[in-house]
Amino acid sequence: MAGRGVDMSALPKEVRDQLAELDLELSEGKGLGQGQEKELKKPPPPAYDAHAPGPSNASGSTHVSAHTQAPPPSSSSRYRDRRSRRPHRSGGTRDDRYRSDIHTETVQAALAKHKEEKMALPMPTKRRSTYVQSPVMNCTPPGSSSVGADLEALDTPSLLQPPSLQSPDSWINHSVQGSSTSSSASSTLSHGEGKPQPQPSQPQARDFSQVDRPNNPPVVRGMSRGQSRSGMMETADGVPVNSRVSTKIQQLLNTLKRPKRPPLSEFFMDDQEEIVEVPQPDPNTPRPEGRPIIPVKGEPLGVVTNWPPALQAALVRWGATQGKSPALTALDITGKPLYTLTYGKLWSRSVKLAYTLLNKLGPKNEQVLKPGDRVRHTDSHYFYFPLRSSQVGFLLGSCSVSLALTSEICLKGLPKMPTGEILQFKGWPRLKWVVTDSKYLTKPGKDWQPHIPTANTDPAYIEYKASKEGTVMGVAVSKVAMLTHCQALTQACNYCEGETLVNVLDFKKDMGLWHGVLTSVMNRIHTISVPYAVMKACPLSWVQRVHIHKARVALVKCRDLHWAMMAHREQRDTSLESLHMLIVADGANPWSVSSCDAFLNVFQIHGLKPEVICPCATSPEAMTVAIRRPGVPGTPLPARAILSMGGLSHGVIRVNAEDKNSALTVQDVGHVMPGALMCIVKPEGPPQLCKTDEIGEIVVNSRAGGNMYYGLPGVTKNTFEVQTHNHSIPPYVLQHILHLGNLIFVVGKNEGLLMVSGRRHNADDLVATALAVEPVKTVYRGRIAVFSVTVFYDERIVVVAEQRPDASEEDSFQWMSRVLQAIDSIHQVGLYSLALVPANTLPKTHLGGIHIFETKQNFLDGNLHPCNILMCPHTCVTNLPKPRQKQPVGVGPASIMVGNLVAGKRIAQAAGRDLGMIEDQDLVRKPFSLPSLTPVLQGLVVSTATCVQLHKRAEKIAAALTEKGSVNTGNNVVLLYPPGIDLIASFYGCLYAGCVPVTVRPPHPQNLAATLPTVRMIIDVSKAACILTTQNLMRILRSKEAAATVNIKTWPTIIDTDDLPRRRPPMIYKPPTAEMIAYLDFSVSTTGMLTGVKISHAAVSALCRSIKLQCELYSSRQIAICLDPYCGLGFVLWCLASVYSGHQSILIPPLELESCLPLWLSTLSQYRIRDTFCSYSVMELCTKGIGTQTEILKARGLNLSCVRSCVVIAEERPRLALTMSFSKLFKDLGLSPRAVSTAFGSRVNLAICMQGTTGPDTSTVYVDMKSLRHDRVRLVERGAPQSLPLMESGKILPGVRVIIVNPETRGPLGDSHLGEIWINSPHSASGYYAIYGEESLQADHFNTKLSFGDPTTLWARTGYLGFVKRTELLDAAGDRHDALFVVGSLDETLELRGLRYHPIDIETSVSRAHRSIAESAVFTWTNLLVVVAELSGSEQDALDLVPLVTNVVLEEHHLIVGVVVIVDPGVIPINSRGEKQRMHLRDSFLADQLDPIYVAYNM
Repeated sequence: MAGRGVDMSALPKEVRDQLAELDLELSEGKGLGQGQEKELKKPPPPAYDAHAPGPSNASGSTHVSAHTQAPPPSSSSRYRDRRSRRPHRSGGTRDDRYRSDIHTETVQAALAKHKEEKMALPMPTKRRSTYVQSPVMNCTPPGSSSVGADLEALDTPSLLQPPSLQSPDSWINHSVQGSSTSSSASSTLSHGEGKPQPQPSQPQARDFSQVDRPNNPPVVRGMSRGQSRSGMMETADGVPVNSRVSTKIQQLLNTLKRPKRPPLSEFFMDDQEEIVEVPQPDPNTPRPEGRPIIPVKGEPLGVVTNWPPALQAALVRWGATQGKSPALTALDITGKPLYTLTYGKLWSRSVKLAYTLLNKLGPKNEQVLKPGDRVRHTDSHYFYFPLRSSQVGFLLGSCSVSLALTSEICLKGLPKMPTGEILQFKGWPRLKWVVTDSKYLTKPGKDWQPHIPTANTDPAYIEYKASKEGTVMGVAVSKVAMLTHCQALTQACNYCEGETLVNVLDFKKDMGLWHGVLTSVMNRIHTISVPYAVMKACPLSWVQRVHIHKARVALVKCRDLHWAMMAHREQRDTSLESLHMLIVADGANPWSVSSCDAFLNVFQIHGLKPEVICPCATSPEAMTVAIRRPGVPGTPLPARAILSMGGLSHGVIRVNAEDKNSALTVQDVGHVMPGALMCIVKPEGPPQLCKTDEIGEIVVNSRAGGNMYYGLPGVTKNTFEVQTHNHSIPPYVLQHILHLGNLIFVVGKNEGLLMVSGRRHNADDLVATALAVEPVKTVYRGRIAVFSVTVFYDERIVVVAEQRPDASEEDSFQWMSRVLQAIDSIHQVGLYSLALVPANTLPKTHLGGIHIFETKQNFLDGNLHPCNILMCPHTCVTNLPKPRQKQPVGVGPASIMVGNLVAGKRIAQAAGRDLGMIEDQDLVRKPFSLPSLTPVLQGLVVSTATCVQLHKRAEKIAAALTEKGSVNTGNNVVLLYPPGIDLIASFYGCLYAGCVPVTVRPPHPQNLAATLPTVRMIIDVSKAACILTTQNLMRILRSKEAAATVNIKTWPTIIDTDDLPRRRPPMIYKPPTAEMIAYLDFSVSTTGMLTGVKISHAAVSALCRSIKLQCELYSSRQIAICLDPYCGLGFVLWCLASVYSGHQSILIPPLELESCLPLWLSTLSQYRIRDTFCSYSVMELCTKGIGTQTEILKARGLNLSCVRSCVVIAEERPRLALTMSFSKLFKDLGLSPRAVSTAFGSRVNLAICMQGTTGPDTSTVYVDMKSLRHDRVRLVERGAPQSLPLMESGKILPGVRVIIVNPETRGPLGDSHLGEIWINSPHSASGYYAIYGEESLQADHFNTKLSFGDPTTLWARTGYLGFVKRTELLDAAGDRHDALFVVGSLDETLELRGLRYHPIDIETSVSRAHRSIAESAVFTWTNLLVVVAELSGSEQDALDLVPLVTNVVLEEHHLIVGVVVIVDPGVIPINSRGEKQRMHLRDSFLADQLDPIYVAYNM
């Protein structure tokens, strides 16, 4: 080294010692030959370790010298590595890392780390009836693919293990490989032209994301068999819960608490404008260090004197001169020869077919087919894939195909229409089907001979190719390219006339066509075709054919080697000694080395020579790229490379010397084809030459290759006309390593490329790892598919496997857990989803392999129907925005208020118009003196009551209370009535008697166990002295059924008001002050809290006056009310407003709509109602029930054009989607879209907003959801990403003032902030009833003050978040209108990752995820997000929902779902106002009372 001018002193001491030691060994020679000694004196290339260099020429040596020296530590390791292996070179034996079972040992070593640990993951909970395993068809073959190397063909992957193999997994760790429909989701790249192109794509490899972390704890643990599934834990409130669900959640939390890998640069900051930024490159990422590569030439294409000018000319020659020479032997299903076609017969039949096609298809003297027209060939094998594919139909249409050639048997099997014609397939052009059996062909006259031109650039045939996106393109091959390719194959494989070739591949495309048909005809080779069906029945059939016919060449895939090994004990007298070449068509796959080695170990005793195994690399575009030439007996075995998977993942080549777990061993695929020029270009951007230690895409310049994608000139230009260094090179779509001596190494295909977090992974390697995890009990015939899906700005890896019918739930879960561990340890990448589907349910290619693209589509569409699924988003989603750090709460100088501004923004406050003066006499007398007559109807005129009738009935009830009830003034009385006149009369009767009425919803007779406890609770909490009810309800309260639920002996006095004597009370009570309590309003909030509020007489009068002014409810008005009359604004409208205002009210109980859906709408039409009030549940019932029957209703005369205002009464955010759907559906019935609006109330104030008759129209704004999570309000345009539409909650009622307040600082906020809605109003409630010792809570909720600004005004806290926006609209006074927007309940918001989420937003996304989700609800449990979804479809769809729900929440809300619970319809509890009771749902889930269909615990 010193002699070359290198400064040795500048190198580290370790390197200097290693170099000195190496120089000493080189000077001694160590028994090396001269060529090898010269080789070692050169700086070692960083990419490989070869046992035997290939033939070296100028190109090869130049390539080696171009390698630069890697950094010193890796260099020293390579020197040590070379030294330790040098004695093995001459003997041809291998380092133990070259053994084919090395991957299995790697997996076992990775899993050994987890062996002592208990499985801590909660196993999914599944209802027993959820999924019945579909029967497995015994006739279903082991899967395989003509375009891949599927090894899914084993019944039990470890059967028949050869003695020399340590584990069966060494030869089953193969993937559903090379399928051109593989589903890497990375898009194809363009060469700087912005056009889509399928050719250059990212390289792929097995790799580590962080190789320097061998001691990290495992990411995944499973549950041990003996682990208990139940235990005691405490809820967030400290209440012990004895629940299996709670235990599993605790297990999940314990799993997530374990330290994960350290945060990477992918852990992004949230910059408000963009969710995720592009990660900064890691400075430690390995980078290529070599010089630019030099293109490598294959040997010159030899000149053959008697080479035919065209393929047809060769057939003519052999047909005339060697007519009896066998051309093709076909086998029957048992593997015996069925018939042999000679070259003479082949020629004569071809002439017949040509004559028939040209002259006999159309009417007389009309030529249907002309030379150059395109014809579709099909047969029974081709049938499954092409005939069901609209993509293929598009290709046929773009190629202007008009004829389809088929056999008689196949034609009979085609689907037919009733008329007998062939069915027109979706997307296909109209075809004429031609049967080519001999009896249907016409023999031409003796003077007719087909014209055979010399091969030119016209297309000879079009071969279809499916890309990884699922699109199908046609690669056109010219006649001269076809001829040149046959010549190159003949020269490379040393084919001779009269040889015998056994072909197991599909002879209609790819290698099977090139070798088994075209080159065979050129060289008069006898081809023995072993169909796929024969291989299913007799896997050893191709070996037997080689033995019987003494074949010199066999054309197989790795799967065929594997099948033969499984069955080799059945046949011991076979001999493979005659084989000159065993061509392995998918030998370019990195894992093919194990199949080749295993097959050699088994069949070497049968005469198989190591040097005859010849892997090759092919593609539809470049055809054969490289093939290993048959070796000379006794020569060293071919070279292999041991590469660092971590380096490959970053696109560079590094020798792996230390950690065998991270090594990838690949075998060469031979040399460049004769007459070809090859180089390596970067897959990204313009095609620039790679460096010598860089992974890139192989591009080939050769006459023997495809010409274009037929009909796609843009893609063709980017693929077949690549310009680099003045070479026009059609590329080959494989990732590669180029080795000295022109040897080619391939590390993967871009169809299997998975780009995750900027690193490349090989789908086949992940399959191999999964298969090495003892799949015998779980995986059906080794059928596993790996693909990636785009979720939250990155690719996520999904593994889908078919589950054996006899696999138990526990075995399946254990296997999935171990696969997660193995892949995380070996590849250093997390899986997003691992699914098991029933056997034989994955979509298949036409030769039985897994159709990757369709599998991916089924996964994304929710049509996969898995029987087990495991989602692991916590481990693989590392690019979430950084959690928000909340600033400390405090009121500082920044909060100083100047005028109406806070921090530069207008204060968010608004007010209704002035309520006007209310006389004292009105305050006391108006609600109950009944000066006017008001007709009241229930339903369709069941009963009518004027004010006089109501007054007299109320007097009777007051007298009964005084006599029977023995109640005193101020006692509470419970009113237990169905909706109707009795309820209203009893309410006023209580006021006449001086009692405080409490309206309670009666228990449901068919569901006493669920509804009676609530009634009992309200009676107990209100300390009712008496119960007023009907005879029927009194019998129910004292029945045996009621006794089973509550203690019926402790009921207060129950008075039946059905038959009361005519008595008047001695006097009608008049309250001394207006502040006395008029009634108690009890309601269960959405958080599950039962709260009663005290409503005073003053509040009642103010509220009724406010509603009267807002809605202009005069005595001449008629209004229809379809609400529950037991609490809130519903009770006010039923019992108070009509009596106060004097208008007529038509009362429709919502329960009546269940038996007669159009009742409410027909009432509006019949009585020509102008104003109506309803609930969301009523509106939803009409929308879903009769929304599609508008034409029928219109025919019946139903007309809603009279409706001026339809107000939805609610205590929640307006449901914009529902109100718009209602408006659109009933627009045809005359309903004006402007009529529908909403009202808003809360517990502290029953009515805050209500759309009036004179105010401006309702406003709708679009808010940025990202800002909303930070409690900020940023308006965006409609349709903007992450936009949320919000509708105004109605106009603020007269007398009401609203201000938006920070709930933590209690200071006023600007109008660009989200805060709590505080109100000041004369009709606010007086306080909570019967909350013992909670005076501070009373003051905090009903009489609180701002921390600054206006510290004197008393405000009531609604507990709802919202904001105020000044609109461009004008109110009645001519001022700009301030709109109040309610966003959600403060108690229900979810605090996750430092951000505030509203359940309704997440639930809206979840409900859109799949058609089978009827309803959903979310809640949190110890920082885990739990999603409960009701399944409206088949239980078979239950597990499909899990990944879809996880995906949509992650994409739209940037949250990882912890638990997904799939339940039956109707399980999510909903109150009478249509609001979800999420806390009740949470309690039921934790108490394991939901009976879920499936519970998935996402890791």
